[in-house]
Amino acid sequence: MSGLWRLVITITLYTLGILLVIMAVLILLKGFGWLPAIPDYVAWALVLLAVGIGIIGGLRSSQK
Repeated sequence: MSGLWRLVITITLYTLGILLVIMAVLILLKGFGWLPAIPDYVAWALVLLAVGIGIIGGLRSSQK
């Protein structure tokens, strides 16, 4: 497998992992009743944050 594909897979896995953790936290908060509703702009901001962290994490792990 070439280095580029390995980097793409690493970034994708980091991003999906962070999204899953964020979704689990949001579901728990809604389940406890602490977060009754999430505005659309907050959800999109969390998705963009997860993508950014996933890209940075994937790039940092590929440099080791």
